[in-house]
Amino acid sequence: MMDAGTAREDLCRFLAACYYEPGPEFVEEKLFDSMREAAGRVDPGLGASACRLGEAFVALDLESLRVDYTRLFLGPAGAPARPYGALWLGRDRVLMQDSTMDVLTLYRAGGFDLAEDFREAPDHITAELEFLYLLLFRERGARRAGDATALAEVERLRRRLLGEHLGRWAGPFTRAMHTGAHTAYYRELADLTASFVDLEVRRTALR
Repeated sequence: MMDAGTAREDLCRFLAACYYEPGPEFVEEKLFDSMREAAGRVDPGLGASACRLGEAFVALDLESLRVDYTRLFLGPAGAPARPYGALWLGRDRVLMQDSTMDVLTLYRAGGFDLAEDFREAPDHITAELEFLYLLLFRERGARRAGDATALAEVERLRRRLLGEHLGRWAGPFTRAMHTGAHTAYYRELADLTASFVDLEVRRTALR
């Protein structure tokens, strides 16, 4: 049976996957079945949200989902929910600001290397969620091993990621995404992302 720690990790990486362009592999690889199981282990409300997300995905054809994906995230400057931290943290609403370089430094401190074929800015929501997944995985390992030094370091990095980056911009980003989406799928993804990140922020604040 999946424990709560593993479920948090899995839900985080499944959410990251949802921010790639939608394709048949989402269903073929049973992404939403796995997400629903993980989310339900973390929190019943998240489980219900993940269930709605999967239902919304299969209710539409891929072309409609891809059109909404492009319009929301990839369009020109007027796209309603471009998924880059710098656009939500900085006043100028432009890419590659100081916050972008700061999160890249954070990745390096955590030993997180972006894949060579990753063509987005370092503060893309997929990258930040994947880094959070790595930190959650390492945190669980450090606790299991009783390694207090490693645990303190990974917790420090997680506090910085959530306190200075993802936890600060996920809220306004997902609100804009929910408002701007033309499909139920992306509205549900916005809500699930917001709820999960908020839960992680609150968990971090309690420690």
